[in-house]
Amino acid sequence: MTVLGLLPYIQIFLAILLIASVLLQQTGASLGGAFGGDNFSASYHTRRGSEKYLFYITLIVGILFAAASFAALIIK
Repeated sequence: MTVLGLLPYIQIFLAILLIASVLLQQTGASLGGAFGGDNFSASYHTRRGSEKYLFYITLIVGILFAAASFAALIIK
């Protein structure tokens, strides 16, 4: 198989990883924030441990997905 043949499968795999990594992240926003409530302690916090690594993984997978999508446009 060529790169052009593998590219759709790579994009599907990266899309699934990206969706999973975004859904696994904890959100600090509560439901009150959607209705105008003030919850300043939830919006400002430092990522630590596995949350920090999951954030970095999400960034890397997002960049790889964008690069694969851009490559698919260029190659075709």
